[in-house]
Amino acid sequence: RAGLQLIPSVGYEKSTDTHAGDGKFLGGLALRAAILPFLSAEGAINYRQETFFDDNLTVRAWHVSVSLWLTPIPAIYAGGGVGWYRTTYDLKSNALFEDVTTNKLGLHLGGGVAVPLTPALGLDLGGRYIFIQKENELKWPTEWPKEFKPDYWIASLGLAIKF
Repeated sequence: RAGLQLIPSVGYEKSTDTHAGDGKFLGGLALRAAILPFLSAEGAINYRQETFFDDNLTVRAWHVSVSLWLTPIPAIYAGGGVGWYRTTYDLKSNALFEDVTTNKLGLHLGGGVAVPLTPALGLDLGGRYIFIQKENELKWPTEWPKEFKPDYWIASLGLAIKF
């Protein structure tokens, strides 16, 4: 059982809003550490970029999260955590509108499977549902969401490098 893992990954992100259109690919990097035989802590960052309107609008999204994963069986994990979700809308020309950046907090629940390949490498297949803070609805940490309808989900495939 690896004490520390570095996990670069590729993922697919899709909104649960039926009018949102297609999902988007993203890249990520996680650092996971076993803190007890049945519990791991993880810090992760994901990045996604896409362009619209003939490359006149670029949207950049950074997701930074911290998770606790229960590992009752070493190959399976489940849990959740909190995250900071930063999105920048960057216009090629700022003549009419200024760039806009939003920062929101969110919760996530998910899990995955860790498949060992060698003593130092493994595949990590994970998924999570993300619940984003609504304007004036969620006041952390004293008030939790009133309904648990996820805003989007992410599925990812990573290569776990074990130390």
